Amino acid sequence: MSVVFYLLAAMTIAGGLAAVLLKQLVHAALAVTVAFAGLALLYLDLDAQFAGFAQILVYIGAVTILIVFAILLTRSSDLPKEGVFSGTWAVGLMIAAGVFAVLGWAVLASVRVVPQQSPAPAVTVRDIGNALVGRYALPLEIVGLLLTAATVGAVIVAMHEKERPKG
Repeated sequence: MSVVFYLLAAMTIAGGLAAVLLKQLVHAALAVTVAFAGLALLYLDLDAQFAGFAQILVYIGAVTILIVFAILLTRSSDLPKEGVFSGTWAVGLMIAAGVFAVLGWAVLASVRVVPQQSPAPAVTVRDIGNALVGRYALPLEIVGLLLTAATVGAVIVAMHEKERPKG
């Protein structure tokens, strides 16, 4: 493992921890952006160009911006004093440990099952792009329309103000 890998891994973990631990929602959203950027750079460092560029475009370019807009539209920048699951951090920690254990078991089991074969055929970003605008153009457009409709719906829901009692 190279020094660059360890630096990018530290950046990704620090961004994720900051997103969970920060009190201001805008700061947490920016920390999520740092975690997404670290993950994209890890993909690029591991020669997974399509996954890295998709991470940059989809998560940094769309999801993070959507989170920031949702925060700004709801006019709330602080976390609620009493959350839905306040005081149940131990349960959350047990669930996280269980998920981590299952994922770790799946990775280790897949390494044992998959025999060492010849390297997979090289698929470039150009090949994937040609497939997306050629063979898979219609599904790509449908997903784009679905995401646009979801974004418009999220904005409408966020803009709807609660009725205030008169008096």
